[in-house]
Amino acid sequence: MHHRAPAPPSATAPAPVPSRRTLLAVTAAAAVAAVTGAGTPVQAAPERYDDRRLRRIVDRMSLEEKVGQLFVMRVYGHSATAPDQADVDANLAEIGVRTAAELVARYHVGGIIYFTWAHNTRDPQQIADLSNGIQQAALAQPTPIPVLISTDQEHGIVCRVGEPATLLPGAMALGAGRSHADARRAAEIAGTELAALGIRQNYAPVADVNVNPANPVIGVRSFGSDPRAVAGLVAAQVKGYQRAGVAATSKHFPGHGDTAVDSHYGLPTITHTREQWEELDAPPFRSAIAAGIDSIMTAHIVVPALDPSEDPATLSRPILTGILRERLGYDGVVVTDALGMEGVRTKYGDERVPVLALKAGVDQLLNPPKLDVAWNAVLNAVRTGELTEARLDESILRILRLKAKLGLFRRAYVTRAGVERVVGSKAHLAQADRIAEATTTLLLNEGGLLPLRPSRHRSVLVVGADPASPSGTTGPPTTTLAAALRELGFTATALPTGTAPTTTKIDEAVAAAAGKDVVVVGTYNVTATSTQRTLVARLAATGVPVVTVAIRNPYDVAHLTGQRATLAAYSWTDVELRAAVRVLAGRAEPRGRLPVPVQSADDPDRVLYPVGYGLSYR
Repeated sequence: MHHRAPAPPSATAPAPVPSRRTLLAVTAAAAVAAVTGAGTPVQAAPERYDDRRLRRIVDRMSLEEKVGQLFVMRVYGHSATAPDQADVDANLAEIGVRTAAELVARYHVGGIIYFTWAHNTRDPQQIADLSNGIQQAALAQPTPIPVLISTDQEHGIVCRVGEPATLLPGAMALGAGRSHADARRAAEIAGTELAALGIRQNYAPVADVNVNPANPVIGVRSFGSDPRAVAGLVAAQVKGYQRAGVAATSKHFPGHGDTAVDSHYGLPTITHTREQWEELDAPPFRSAIAAGIDSIMTAHIVVPALDPSEDPATLSRPILTGILRERLGYDGVVVTDALGMEGVRTKYGDERVPVLALKAGVDQLLNPPKLDVAWNAVLNAVRTGELTEARLDESILRILRLKAKLGLFRRAYVTRAGVERVVGSKAHLAQADRIAEATTTLLLNEGGLLPLRPSRHRSVLVVGADPASPSGTTGPPTTTLAAALRELGFTATALPTGTAPTTTKIDEAVAAAAGKDVVVVGTYNVTATSTQRTLVARLAATGVPVVTVAIRNPYDVAHLTGQRATLAAYSWTDVELRAAVRVLAGRAEPRGRLPVPVQSADDPDRVLYPVGYGLSYR
């Protein structure tokens, strides 16, 4: 039986009202945004469908539809039906379909994840149109179930939707700000804008406690190293996102904070004892569950104390069912971290991973490297009896409950007018600036060099690292810093020197410093062998005062010598760099306090700057 999907709404046409489906007791009501007003989030009204109705939907689904509902998949293209040819080619090569609409039709996927590199997030109106096109394809299927569209919009260094959307401080910056109200408001703003774009599941906030300064994958994505402080901020963000009508996702269970291995490229082992896990890693996840978290993401890590088999947590029944479900009492949606990551692929083949994940207690299977392999593996596991259909139904019911809670059965579409009202609104941008100002941390200020004044330090040279923009900001960082200084009355020149400055580039910077009143150096993940250390030392030797701004990890200061002042900005997004400049220039007080300790580069047992450290101008 063919069902014609309702057309998505436009900015000018009134929303169509689709007829009630005879197949399901569910409507695909259209054309109202999930939020109204210029920045006031409105929680979606509770969906009227109870479990009996949702179970009837599950009962009517074919086995193929049930399998599909468990998958959340990437797809290339800015449009659900008419992507660019290069994206069609990429889809055919990786997934065997041409478009997002074909992906939904062939595999019945329950979710789609947006990425910048997949060309899903060009601009807000395009994103909204893509979301509407995906929902239209989903509601045209024999069993019309809306898609849960997700993304990683952590803010700070991990964002998929860039300007003109509002960009906010990341987790460690919010940890430095120490304000639950600011953390909640940041999530509320972010959630309001995501909901307006049709993105209703966000893989944030990070609940990992970053107790290892060498952690290559978490770092500033964590709120800090104090489990209690992290737990409070996680709960605040969960409430903010979910008040805005977006499912929050705490990650990466059971805790990815103490590792020196990136699970994208290897399989980390966490050596915490059971008692250490309870003390260090568990509190933020307990806090998220108490706050009513909608979904929790698994980690591709081995924790022998929690599962002696040394299976990755994503595939571990003792961890996901024994601890998360039974001990912590969590009955929401469990989503895997991306199944294309090396950490989950090292022990088992790609055809075993999704089956083992489901057996462990997972509900959503995120972004397998080959969807046909993973999809058919689950289908065959049911047909051979390794997985029961009842086990699938259990996960599908959780997924449908979440979709119902979010109001997707009632209003799957968003409007262009809603995007215009909400995304990047003046009120949101002003609040982002205010929140960011409270996060900048002053670690060093010899001789009271700061704040800088145009009357004393008019001529400024800005040098340093220009890492690739993490989130579609206007960057690069040296340009952003110099422009912000000029706006405040300084004469500022930018000279990028890179993350690994060469001798030639260092000589160029030293020459450019001649005659300047001050040099500002943006540092990025400085290590013991980094030539950024040489750059700072050589510039300091000129006698011109040097100010360093750590634009990612606050640990940089432990490796540097000769500078007169140091600020930690925790990210190189524009909102945090502009806030750092306002602090540099005395337009704002440095109010941030370190959420992690900074240890000596020579003696890790010696703490140079403890948690809570931060100078002020008063």
